[in-house]
Amino acid sequence: MARTIDQQIASTQAKLARLKTRQKASETRRKIIVGAIVTSAALNDPKIARWMASTLRKNATREVDQKELVGLLEDLDQVAAKADQT
Repeated sequence: MARTIDQQIASTQAKLARLKTRQKASETRRKIIVGAIVTSAALNDPKIARWMASTLRKNATREVDQKELVGLLEDLDQVAAKADQT
């Protein structure tokens, strides 16, 4: 039995929704990977630590985001401060 045009449209829309979900998940995974790599590098390199702390302070404008970053910013500041002491 042949599907109606409405059924074909619904099927195509459902497929598009699944593809968009996969795309969003892929983008999220990429952000997590990049974030982990940059954070790791920053915690080992004072120059990157300064840049990352400055960038986060400038761009994390939502209060909930700022609260989430408090510990990381403290760690980054410590890495940068150790370099200043030597």
